[in-house]
Amino acid sequence: MDSTLDLARRLLALAQSGLHFTPLEYDKERYREVVDIATRLLEIDSGHPAEQLRQAWFLEDGYATPKVDVRAAIFREDRVLLVHETTDGRWAMPGGWADVNDSPAQAVEKEIEQESGFVARAVKLAALYDRNKQGHPSYFHHAWKVFFICDIVGGEARTSHETDGVEFFPLDALPELSSGRVTAAQIHRMYQHHLHRDWPTEFD
Repeated sequence: MDSTLDLARRLLALAQSGLHFTPLEYDKERYREVVDIATRLLEIDSGHPAEQLRQAWFLEDGYATPKVDVRAAIFREDRVLLVHETTDGRWAMPGGWADVNDSPAQAVEKEIEQESGFVARAVKLAALYDRNKQGHPSYFHHAWKVFFICDIVGGEARTSHETDGVEFFPLDALPELSSGRVTAAQIHRMYQHHLHRDWPTEFD
């Protein structure tokens, strides 16, 4: 069953696309009303002011599409590389939002270097997941998560303004994870893709 967030997010996406494409002022007024209703519903559900929610959604205009989060799965034997996130004090695979003008591989390789200090190469697209279907906490925007198997080719462990720890953890002794970024199930699944690099990419 769809949650209030799912329904409001869909209304906001429809309104954003409608405002972008329609030339008719009467239709624009209707779409603005849809935005108002959706953000008021979210205000009730989340406690955040409707105006703040409107501003967060309309950072971009045009046709509404999912955001893209790239993640790097890097293993040494039965250990996984994780970075300690300064924002929530928990651990995650290196990664983040893909930047404009970066290819998918460039995006994840850049995140690895920025967050861990290692230079790595993306060697396999292991999974393309809908964040909503992966057991992550609720999030305002709709997002897709892209997992790459990567191999270290240089560099050394180094922290950054986003991370204050870089370590390899045994798969049977994972630390507290930043569950919005990665889950234990995803780490274990990516390890299987690391071992079986001929497996096809997973999706949805």
